[in-house]
Amino acid sequence: MSNEIALYQMSDMERMARAFAASKLFGVQTPEQALALCLIAQAEGRHPASAANDYHIISGRPSKKAEAMLRDFLSAGGKVEWHVLDDEQGDATFSHPSGGTVRIQWDDARRKRAQINNPMWTKYPRQMYRSRVVSEGVRTVCPAATSGMFEPEELPEFAPEPATIRDVTPVKLEPVRTAKASKAQAALESAREQPADDEIETPETVAVRDLPKDVDEWVDAFEVEIETCAPAECGAKFNAAIRTAEWNTLKEADPERAKSIKSKALERAKAAA
Repeated sequence: MSNEIALYQMSDMERMARAFAASKLFGVQTPEQALALCLIAQAEGRHPASAANDYHIISGRPSKKAEAMLRDFLSAGGKVEWHVLDDEQGDATFSHPSGGTVRIQWDDARRKRAQINNPMWTKYPRQMYRSRVVSEGVRTVCPAATSGMFEPEELPEFAPEPATIRDVTPVKLEPVRTAKASKAQAALESAREQPADDEIETPETVAVRDLPKDVDEWVDAFEVEIETCAPAECGAKFNAAIRTAEWNTLKEADPERAKSIKSKALERAKAAA
């Protein structure tokens, strides 16, 4: 009986997750993201649907709203005393029986030291100060109330550094090239005048698979771009890239790699659908 109940509950959460994803609200892009948030809410003793009110997906990463952090902090026995909260600063003391007491202050000078350039700080400074003070204060004396997440405004500051394109030095080709290798090189010369389609063919493998250095570097950069761009932009970037001479050369010289890149692009583009 307990297994049947567990399966029924999971089925309910999966339906809710699909509804969240279809709504395109709360930053959720896929049912898997929504289901993960529902499971977190349930694990913390709340109805899975409360995930829509408490959490938000920012650039593919989950965050917990400052209001939800403060609510859970107070419910867990925490106390907060606001000394100042206006457009100039946020200043409050947080205390919890298990975590002690701490006073947290955020003002414009601290924001500048942190190099925060979010335009929301100009439009709604008081709300931004409140969120930042709550997140830091709760995390300090009662970290469980944050669910191990940052609040939405903090996430852009922790974005990964842009990927560095590695310098690839291809193996020097032998002076004597096979006919098939010459055909691959010829494709580079003629591709600029030939339109590319979006279907990846599988031509016979050429004998020499080394790409010209400029093409190899282009492929490396494009592959990184596909893996790191927003899903909603992925389709357009791929459609533009396949009309280049470099893409035609890649298809001719290394069709398997071309297929792999196309597969990644389609997978990410579907996530935004």
